[in-house]
Amino acid sequence: MWKRRAAALLFGGAVVVALVSLRAADPYAVRVARETTFDVFQQLQPRQAPVDLPVRIVDIDEASLIALGQWPWSRQSMARIADRLTELGAAAVAFDVLFAEPDRLSPSAIVAGGADYDAQFAQALAGRPTILVMSRTGQGTAAPAPKSGYAMTGTDPLPRLPVLDGVAAPLPALAEAAAGLGVASLDREGAGVARRLPLLWSSGTAPLPTLSVETLRVALGVSTLVVLGDTAGAGTVEGLRIGQFDVPTGPSGDMWLYYRELAPDTYVSAQRLLSADYNELAPLLSGHIVLIGASAAGLLDIRASPLGGAVPGVSIHLQALEQMLTGTFLHRADWVGGLELLLIAASAVAVVLALLLTGPLLGLLVSGVVAAAVLAGSWLAFARYGLLIDPGFALFAVLVAYAAMAFFQFAVTDADKRRIRRAFAHYVEPSLLAQIEADDGLLKLGGDVRELTVMFSDVRNFTALSERTAPAELVGILNRLFAALGAAIVAHLGTIDKFMGDAVMAFWNAPVDVPQHARRACEAALAMREALHRLNGQQASVEPIAIGIGISTGPALVGNMGFEARFDYSCIGDTVNVASRLEGACRHVGYDILVTAETRAAVPELAFLDAGCVVLKGISHPEPIHLLVGPASLAASEVFVALQLDHDALVAAWARGDAAPEAFAQCRAAAALIDPRLGDFYDASHNRREDFVLAASASLDTSHQVNPANTSTR
Repeated sequence: MWKRRAAALLFGGAVVVALVSLRAADPYAVRVARETTFDVFQQLQPRQAPVDLPVRIVDIDEASLIALGQWPWSRQSMARIADRLTELGAAAVAFDVLFAEPDRLSPSAIVAGGADYDAQFAQALAGRPTILVMSRTGQGTAAPAPKSGYAMTGTDPLPRLPVLDGVAAPLPALAEAAAGLGVASLDREGAGVARRLPLLWSSGTAPLPTLSVETLRVALGVSTLVVLGDTAGAGTVEGLRIGQFDVPTGPSGDMWLYYRELAPDTYVSAQRLLSADYNELAPLLSGHIVLIGASAAGLLDIRASPLGGAVPGVSIHLQALEQMLTGTFLHRADWVGGLELLLIAASAVAVVLALLLTGPLLGLLVSGVVAAAVLAGSWLAFARYGLLIDPGFALFAVLVAYAAMAFFQFAVTDADKRRIRRAFAHYVEPSLLAQIEADDGLLKLGGDVRELTVMFSDVRNFTALSERTAPAELVGILNRLFAALGAAIVAHLGTIDKFMGDAVMAFWNAPVDVPQHARRACEAALAMREALHRLNGQQASVEPIAIGIGISTGPALVGNMGFEARFDYSCIGDTVNVASRLEGACRHVGYDILVTAETRAAVPELAFLDAGCVVLKGISHPEPIHLLVGPASLAASEVFVALQLDHDALVAAWARGDAAPEAFAQCRAAAALIDPRLGDFYDASHNRREDFVLAASASLDTSHQVNPANTSTR
């Protein structure tokens, strides 16, 4: 048992190590599952805005394209937007639109001396809190110098920042006119769900702010950003200070985005701003940070949100601005990864030990409790503290650990079952065993009274054989004998009850129904006789072994007998006692297979001979018995038919008290042609003629009991 527990413990330990190693490796699929879990958290509890925040979006939407024409619009329209927003009192105006090429709609591009819309746009940007964007392209164009100054604390974090390895920047005149210049790219990995926003990028020589950071800096009128590097020398970013606002970041300067559902009035359609009644927008835009971006599908600035919908890219920068203004952040520090590894290991170990100590049902309960605790703890950390602790892999670890240990226990149990099946197959024929396995009610506690055919077999003169044979050799002889006899019983659908020293007890028609069980028992006895004959031929150095077999058919109580901790499947009753006594009577009768009258009546087609009555110990009445001579083929043979006629005549003579020497000699001679053992029977029967007289009397008493003349009717 301890070896099995040790093997289970080692297996469970290997599963735990494998799970922790997989999480430590953190492959792509694990990262996606983790971030999807954080998306679900945000869907369950989006960010809440305590007040109406001073951030708006001027939206280049489908209605604006219909009203003002297809994109791109002229820089003259962009200048008008900048002018009107300044007029309405916007605190900052950020264009999430790239102006990397000259305006193709400008008259100066067509006619020399024509109006230059780019110059008009630059004039509208100059001297005002305006911000333009550049975008990462990866084509090797160097990024322009930042508009802001930088102060750094701790170790220089520049090597840890994502690199702008090529940008599309605004026209130099526009970039110079704007008060701020930020990076519009949302993440370093390209398209997908926008979950993190790099607040700082590296141009190779200096950090560059993202659009939301630069917009807040310009709105606050701050000239310098403070990058908070770590003090341990790891070169990571711990945070960013923008005026009075401190923004915590990840090691590479990125921020987890925490979304909320934006109110409809967050968006102001661009066509309203460019209409004649734009002054009506003053309450919405005055004193607000205004981002100009596109939600029209054809402009390809649509991203997936953790909340499950598609949103314009500009709204993601707005979400980041709102987080900075309200100080509402999600945190995932470096130590969280270690905590998750510890959580995974502890959860898996708890499940392994639970299944090892309690079994699958209680183990399932413990696994559920562990999973619920992990999930509740992770949710509490998110909902109350904004701490992102991944419960997904820990739940996966609980599931895998439970499944692995359950499979291990199933495999061990299945191996035990097969081992027990192989062992039980020595006692029950495989087809019967399959029925027992299919219906475990067949082996219920207690017992049932049913008709059985019971067999007892015993070795003749076993005591003398034991005295003349060494113990080791005797065990070998018995094992070979029981193997041969047991195989014959099982092959004929019998159930071996037990081996008792040199004896075998078997029965038919339990625990499952066996049609013609009396015949199968008789055929098993004949097969045992043949198997013993072959075995004696193989053991030439050992004196031949002889057995006696008693078979009885009738009602018996069969079932599991004993007590709860130890019981045995067996049968009891007069039928069992008679079979046992018949086996003992084989010496007295002088033949190796004796059956009761009930057994013979159930199998009339086999070859039987009447053997009179015997008084069996413990049985209150004389028992009519019969010899089982051979199979149905012998019963139908002429020589046996002739013997049976002569035998019946001899039995009738003995019943009358006539010795009938001529009939005896005739039977003795005929028997030698069929089975030499019958000679011993006739010799023994000559001295027990009173048994046949007793049989005749018993038969007469029975006939009187059932004679209608001797019964009364009502």
